[in-house]
Amino acid sequence: MRKISSWSMSCLLLCVAAAPAFAGGFTGSYQRIPGWNGDEMGAFVMVPKDQGAGPFPLLVMPASWGAPNLEYVGRGAALAGKGYVVVSYTSRGFYDSAGQIDIAGPGTVEDVSSVIDWALAHTPSDPGKIGASGISYGAGISLLAAERDPRIKAVAALSGWADLEASLYANRTVSQQGTALLVVAGALTGRPGPELAAATARIARGDFDGAVAGLLPVVPQRSPATEAAALNRNGTAVLLANAFNDSLFPPGQYIDFYNGLSGPKQLLFSHGDHATVEAPGALGLPNEIYDAAGRWFDRYLKGAANGVEREPAVRLKSQDGDWRGYADWNAVQRGATVFALSRPSGLLAPTGDLQSAPSTGWNHTILTGLPTLADSGLAFISGFLQSVQVAPQASIPLVARAGAGVWQTPIYWTGKQLSGMPQLHVTVTPSQSEVTLFAYLYSVDLLGNGSLLSHKPYSLRGARPGVAQSVDLRLEATSWDIPAGRRLVLVVDTTDPRYTSASTIGGTVSFSSPASNPSTLTVPLH
Repeated sequence: MRKISSWSMSCLLLCVAAAPAFAGGFTGSYQRIPGWNGDEMGAFVMVPKDQGAGPFPLLVMPASWGAPNLEYVGRGAALAGKGYVVVSYTSRGFYDSAGQIDIAGPGTVEDVSSVIDWALAHTPSDPGKIGASGISYGAGISLLAAERDPRIKAVAALSGWADLEASLYANRTVSQQGTALLVVAGALTGRPGPELAAATARIARGDFDGAVAGLLPVVPQRSPATEAAALNRNGTAVLLANAFNDSLFPPGQYIDFYNGLSGPKQLLFSHGDHATVEAPGALGLPNEIYDAAGRWFDRYLKGAANGVEREPAVRLKSQDGDWRGYADWNAVQRGATVFALSRPSGLLAPTGDLQSAPSTGWNHTILTGLPTLADSGLAFISGFLQSVQVAPQASIPLVARAGAGVWQTPIYWTGKQLSGMPQLHVTVTPSQSEVTLFAYLYSVDLLGNGSLLSHKPYSLRGARPGVAQSVDLRLEATSWDIPAGRRLVLVVDTTDPRYTSASTIGGTVSFSSPASNPSTLTVPLH
């Protein structure tokens, strides 16, 4: 009899303990499944019971970064009770799975196909009805595997990535808080491979930019966006879900990926941070995202006539809990308001207007490297708090104008709705070759208290000092109801504790709005 570790035995006992809630619906067992090179993956396998002889649709669920195969047992039990064979397994290099962490490398992706092979040989799985699903690391792995294995007909990728560079090195800027948490989790729960070990060593020395730069050569092959055409050729049905405030994999890169898909697809965004929205659903608790994923698989694996294909393909959830449906992403952005940035004025707190009339021919200079009170909050924590309507706050009158450009709309005396991605177009002239800009959009009350709606970093690398250049910056998507008596405020500064910054004290950045290239802020405001 093959021995298993005490940890694995504990997992098995927990799985059995969970089973009574679904008694008679499925059987569960702990298995060691050979990966692509023979390394064994620790897995829980759940097979329908008293539901006929099968074959049944198969769902393969790779675990998240730093998570064991227990992650999906609660949801897997519910799915097995509905007639799915479910294999929830620990990703390569973590916990009870052999090998090393290769950051969604070829080995980790090929493991998915090996798990499918094993399930087809050892369970009553239907080879024509196979799906893959996961959260975070498991989401990216599922998408990459579906591109390489046409047997996978449907995917539900939750809190995942499509473009690793756009996620980890957004506009040439590293989220040092998010990256540090990733490498710490990898070191504590798994066996880092050479790439992760090298990145971890650099981060330990404080070299976040070097750590991410060292990974950039392999990023394209680890990014589902690179081979999205394979999903289109295969006709794979793809459901994508994410949080507006995801600290690791922000929504913009998912939106671009979604727009490039031509098969059946849905895109769902709601408030929260990385994996916080769907995590309760993975445990088997009531969850809107996992309800949508279940309906997705029922439609595209079981062929259920549940009307999924007639639902709005894009759905955004406001902070008040209202879901808004759109035919596509273009419909989300349609009818956006274009504001012109005017010259900031005022002695103590110079502030410009966001106005409808064009405003050109002005110039406004700030100092670099100065904290200003405006920031994006803490990775993982602030996004979660935003889901319960506690957004990062800033007193706009106290934002240090020496280090920030500030522009505001008039007060709105009727409520507004902001749904989509704000976009900033501005001309900047740096005095140094390296500088990082941070753009924030706030909803501000009559006392000047601002609630952060969206933000985005942008680093100028190798710029020509003293030479003006245009910056086009998409802030992250959101859906937010703005009460009457508030205004929108744009703040642009050069420091943020969450991110690395190329900005140093002693430089300047000048904002301007040439007549031939006016500076604007476009907001999907209704």
